[in-house]
Amino acid sequence: MNDAKKAAIQTIDDHAALFCDVSRKIWEYAELSLKEFQSAALYEKVLAENGFAVTSNMGGIKTAFCGSWGHGHPVIGILGEFDALSGLSQQAGCTHHAPLIPGGSGHGCGHNLLGAGSLAAAFAVKAYLEQHPEQEGTVIFFGCPGEEGGAGKAFLARDHVWERLDAAVTWHPSDVNEVASGTCVSCIQKEFHFHGVASHASGTPHLGRSALDAVELMNIGVQFLREHMPTTARIHYAITDAGGKSPNVVQPEAKVLYMVRDVQVAQAIALQKRVDQIAKAAAMMTETTVTEQFIDGTANTVPNAVLEKVAYDNFEALGVVKHSDEEMRLAQAYIDSYEAKADRVPGFASAESPEIAAYAKKMTDNGKLPINDFLMPLHHSMKSGAGSTDVGDVSWQTPTVQVHTACWPSGAPGHSWQNVSCGATSIAEKSMLQAGKVMAGTVIDLLTKPDVLGAAKAEFKEAAAAGYTCPIPPDAVPVAIED
Repeated sequence: MNDAKKAAIQTIDDHAALFCDVSRKIWEYAELSLKEFQSAALYEKVLAENGFAVTSNMGGIKTAFCGSWGHGHPVIGILGEFDALSGLSQQAGCTHHAPLIPGGSGHGCGHNLLGAGSLAAAFAVKAYLEQHPEQEGTVIFFGCPGEEGGAGKAFLARDHVWERLDAAVTWHPSDVNEVASGTCVSCIQKEFHFHGVASHASGTPHLGRSALDAVELMNIGVQFLREHMPTTARIHYAITDAGGKSPNVVQPEAKVLYMVRDVQVAQAIALQKRVDQIAKAAAMMTETTVTEQFIDGTANTVPNAVLEKVAYDNFEALGVVKHSDEEMRLAQAYIDSYEAKADRVPGFASAESPEIAAYAKKMTDNGKLPINDFLMPLHHSMKSGAGSTDVGDVSWQTPTVQVHTACWPSGAPGHSWQNVSCGATSIAEKSMLQAGKVMAGTVIDLLTKPDVLGAAKAEFKEAAAAGYTCPIPPDAVPVAIED
């Protein structure tokens, strides 16, 4: 790593207190998808105070924004998220379940860290461009709301926002240090609201038309559909409004929220149409009516081997953070609190490569290490994981890479109170800052090595040749799911 890059990355250490403060404040706000008003305001304030040109209300989404610095191309985007999850309120640093606010929200996916780490990277790249005014290039920090439910990046993709970028870089808190690869499944969320007629369930049942019956019939219809859909598909649902608590009333209103997934977004859209037909049939059978509310949709990711190598080289050069004995003891206390311990070898690549799995087992002393403070080998993959993310929509419009750092103890359960608690400790913040450094180094390479960026774009052109199928209908607007 050359001296110029080291000097720019030093900016992250110089401003570490600021980035940790931003992360802690976002952790405290714990705002749900598309309701991140305090979080967005804080980021916009910090960006503006530090010389970035801020654009608010991107795509008509009140909590979407960006802050840019520089001039000309390449234009590199750094993605930041900041939404929390409902029902995960938890005291910081506490190794037993102790909500701060009963029923309140918490950052169980670490998006308080995600946004702050990406902000750190943007600061470091800005410092590089300031130190080298002859270097053309623009860095843009994107405040991306609603990853957990709202698909802010997908709505922006519908508006072609990501097409103006030469590349995009992001990261995510994890229990392992690695450069991510492979793809994910696309996902569509839609709520069905059935409208019936209320009546006395015993006295005049023949006058009632049950919306709850319609919901139940729809669910039964979807259960039969499962036998006749692709093996790559998944369908989940939740009854969000059962109509009331009085069994002697024919329920006039009821709602059910559906999530339809498949590897390719076009396949998910096709399956969603079949679910829509079942909803209409359920309404016909019960003589009710149904209205649909599109919630969100995301595409599968397009991996990029060239960018993965650039990110890995920077990660390898920087190394991983080390933890004190006290931090290791705290991590072990979190592990001891897990209700169910994951019997898995860390790292996505361990499931694909016996050699990498053997390496991970050795490095973790067969899973005994409380924090996975080592770097997993580089592994490019085209296989699909089970999760979904709107980073996929970005990756269909520009070459994209994602890094993971070990912010949580080994085997940390996703979307858990343990992650909320650990996310406001030095364990997480050390790795958050390291993620910022890896991303900053990656972006600087893309700004200064046109041949590398050209290779990444050539790979992207071939991989995304089929073209982006946007899962967001033209008339859809972002909808915040009620907590």
